[in-house]
Amino acid sequence: MLNRIVLVGRLTRDPELRYTPNGVPVANFTLAVDRSYTNQQGERQTDFIDIVVWRKLAELCGQYLGKGRLVALEGRLQIRSYETQEGQKRKVAEVVADNIRFLDKGRGDDRSGGGQEHVSDDGDQGRDEDDLGSMSLDDLPF
Repeated sequence: MLNRIVLVGRLTRDPELRYTPNGVPVANFTLAVDRSYTNQQGERQTDFIDIVVWRKLAELCGQYLGKGRLVALEGRLQIRSYETQEGQKRKVAEVVADNIRFLDKGRGDDRSGGGQEHVSDDGDQGRDEDDLGSMSLDDLPF
């Protein structure tokens, strides 16, 4: 069986970083992902997808990500059920991310170069293997 999702989009709000009663960090945010086609009016539609990240990755997202940042992420789809205080049953679909690439530089980001920052759930953080050094995205021919 396979449950793997890859998304590229922009954060619609700053991540909300919390800690479980056991002290485990967890962050939530929503990612706006454009569809690859347009509707009959020629407009591109957008899906708003709830994202959850855990542990060190959650802390890094809380520290470095903010509204409008462009990210690529990998994770798995999770469907949860819960009951409201009124007794109504609800289902929630969310992506539990375990690998995130920061695709742009945030405001006040003092990291040098134009490469991507890669962060995974296992705490691996570093420049992308295809680091472009001091080249900016404006220098690319496409």
